Amino acid sequence: MLSQLRDLDLQLLRLFVCVVECGGFSAAQGELGIGQSTISTQMAKLETRLGYRLCERGKAGFRLTPKGEQVLAATRRLFAAIEQFKGEAQGMADKLLGELRIGLSEALDAQVLEQVAAAIGRFRQRNQAVQIELLSAMPAELERRLLQDQLHLAIGYFAGQQHTLDYQPLFSEQQRLYCAKAHPLFDVAQPSQAQLDTCDGVLHPYRFISAAEPFQPTSSSARSEQVEGCLSFILSGAHIGYLPRHIAAPWQARGLLKALGPEELAFTVQFHLAQHRGRAPSEAQLALVEDIHAAFSAPDATEHRPRS
Repeated sequence: MLSQLRDLDLQLLRLFVCVVECGGFSAAQGELGIGQSTISTQMAKLETRLGYRLCERGKAGFRLTPKGEQVLAATRRLFAAIEQFKGEAQGMADKLLGELRIGLSEALDAQVLEQVAAAIGRFRQRNQAVQIELLSAMPAELERRLLQDQLHLAIGYFAGQQHTLDYQPLFSEQQRLYCAKAHPLFDVAQPSQAQLDTCDGVLHPYRFISAAEPFQPTSSSARSEQVEGCLSFILSGAHIGYLPRHIAAPWQARGLLKALGPEELAFTVQFHLAQHRGRAPSEAQLALVEDIHAAFSAPDATEHRPRS
């Protein structure tokens, strides 16, 4: 009985199909390029492997047994499945597969989102069938998810202190010190350092950002992790604080916010593309990283190019 299917069995089955399609042993000689006795011997081997006769041959001519009819149909289905597998396997040779989970910092500039979209567009033009998931979170949460293999890549402003993560500079974001229309300094053209020191400033929990801020408030009763929270505190008129320029711009255009002090009080936050050092990246991940860097280094991405 046929308990395992070997290469020899496939060869014998192909011979069997050829004999049937040619209408007998004699007629199959030219197609197979072997003698009738050899064909007969090979057919006998196949019947021995199966444990039953497939055909009747003799003076009455060639005809299939009922089991031979069923084996013929099953063999044709088998060969069709093999051809389908070969086609699919060949198609996967150059195809990117799998899934990618990407984390993004919250409240990104519209231009940055356009560049992320351009990177995804580049990636989708590749030969791929990859499921991509995007999520937004705070930098610490993005790093945590990277460390726990819940993300493959993340774009954000990170402390860079996780030695198991690889950080690649991607773009920078400008931040300035602001107050709202209801704040006493709103109508002061050039507030002095002494006047700034009397203000209640908004604190950030990320020490690596707070340490870079040129203005350090001497007192604070406001604290927020999210940019939206900082904006709300500042708009209240009771606090001053730092905001990304793209977040403040629409409020400034409406006359509700004002940048305080000279440009020296502004500072730059570096954003990175982060991934786990200890995890071998898939072909899809390598390709998307390449497309992200290409999108952020494009000529129309000058404002957000990585700093040297």
